Amino acid sequence: MNYGLVTLLILVFLPLQVLASNAPEISLPRHRLLAEEIGVIVNDEDPLSVRIANYYQQARNIPASNLIHVRFKPGSQKLSQKLFAQIRNQSNSQLNNSIQALALTWALPYRVDCMSITSAFTFGFDKTYCSSRTCAATRYSPYYKSKSTAPFSDHKIRPAMAIAATDFESARQLIDRGIRADKSHPNGTAYLLHTSDKNRNVRARFFQHIKRLFSPLLNIEVLHRNSIQSRNDVMFYFTGLTKIPHLPTLSFLPGAVADHLTSTGGALDGTKQMSALRWLEAGATGSYGTVVEPCNLLGKFPNPGLLLENYLSGQSLIEAYWKSVQQPGEGLFIGDPLAAPYDGFQVESNTNEITLTTHILQPGMYNILTAPNPVGPYQRLAKPLTVYPRQTSIKLPKTNHGYYAIKTLERMR
Repeated sequence: MNYGLVTLLILVFLPLQVLASNAPEISLPRHRLLAEEIGVIVNDEDPLSVRIANYYQQARNIPASNLIHVRFKPGSQKLSQKLFAQIRNQSNSQLNNSIQALALTWALPYRVDCMSITSAFTFGFDKTYCSSRTCAATRYSPYYKSKSTAPFSDHKIRPAMAIAATDFESARQLIDRGIRADKSHPNGTAYLLHTSDKNRNVRARFFQHIKRLFSPLLNIEVLHRNSIQSRNDVMFYFTGLTKIPHLPTLSFLPGAVADHLTSTGGALDGTKQMSALRWLEAGATGSYGTVVEPCNLLGKFPNPGLLLENYLSGQSLIEAYWKSVQQPGEGLFIGDPLAAPYDGFQVESNTNEITLTTHILQPGMYNILTAPNPVGPYQRLAKPLTVYPRQTSIKLPKTNHGYYAIKTLERMR
């Protein structure tokens, strides 16, 4: 393999964060989707969709060629299978193999028959992703628990997320929050709530285990109550209720994720239950809800532990959320797909060693390559690097070379 060429490409796409002028430049393994791999679906008959799409494309520096144009009458909550097939054909004809995921730029429609519109764009309309009878399980997503950083290349699907808003100002604020979140490494709290609603509290059985696993990386509060209020550090909020009180009293950090396990949170135009859109309007950057009755099957809702595992490792919101849902056919993903608050790294160098601080490197073994310049030649150090679970501070040997490349050798199972 031409390590020099590979490293040069990585250096172009992964901006470096260096704390000391004498620190080396380091490239890490690919770990997330990039802006140039997002296709932005815009409904040319919907002025709000057009405005959101143009703003997102420019704000995120997405290539203009990644704007994917479709046309349909806006405003309805649901599309027929026939009309959706025409719309998806319009979009597929404009997609190339480099596009790995999709951003939809509307709140309505949010359904295609029994599927959410984000799942319909991801898989195509397929009734096996819907319940065949009340409370039945559905087809599993191949992206669930995936280690892939290129879902279309690896699984032949493009996960979709809707930048959902009912007015442009709300959409702009959402997008701006997502951008502010990037590489911010927020000092926030995950609130995991045991509620009094037994039917919707089914995820709570895992909360203490999640706290044990991720407390080294994040402040986690497991609370036995129906809501929180007057908190200014909300980074994650997972609960189970039909409606969430006190949202106006909360301050969500950029990149925050929040959802409530209930039947119709994905009905964005409102039912007797709270719409997931209320989370975004309160300041969250991502949320999720189902669009038809899912019952309280755990597989149809985000697994908070899996979401934390992937989001805290520097992946984007769309990757972390999608990988956390086993049966997403009826579930709607909303937010800024590219938000990645735990991405990035810092490098400090002293006389004897280099300290790399990052969430990106997953548990496993890595080869360390060094070179005098970005194009090489790169030489592999004799001793591989071992990274352990939840390890974020990594010591690298000091050499006379100013360029390092870390390559995955073997992941821990």
